[in-house]
Amino acid sequence: QVLLVESGGGLVQAGGSLTLSCTASGFSFSNYGLGWFRQAPGKEREFVAAITWGRGEIVYTDSVKGRFTISRDNAMNRVLLQMNSLKPEDTARYYCARSQGPSVTNAADTYVYWGQGTQVTVSS
Repeated sequence: QVLLVESGGGLVQAGGSLTLSCTASGFSFSNYGLGWFRQAPGKEREFVAAITWGRGEIVYTDSVKGRFTISRDNAMNRVLLQMNSLKPEDTARYYCARSQGPSVTNAADTYVYWGQGTQVTVSS
């Protein structure tokens, strides 16, 4: 059974930092990419960042480049999202997702499994 469990969300002031963690199980990590998406109330789910497991290729959406860093911890079967210089517009529920294969895209429909999400709230 594929499981993705997110943690690390919370309330932070603008300019602050949070690190989200996604612990994955139930599949071979070297065969799949993982991504982070977010969804704010009343808005569509939005791609944030993704990383392949095999070659470590990384993709970011433009609005988080230079502020967010995605990385993987192979020993712990985790994908991390370090978020710095947070802005109120980063407020959303953040979801971890597993791609269809080893590569990653920014399209939600190329991700097959999703976690339950973790809430990030940035106050101004």
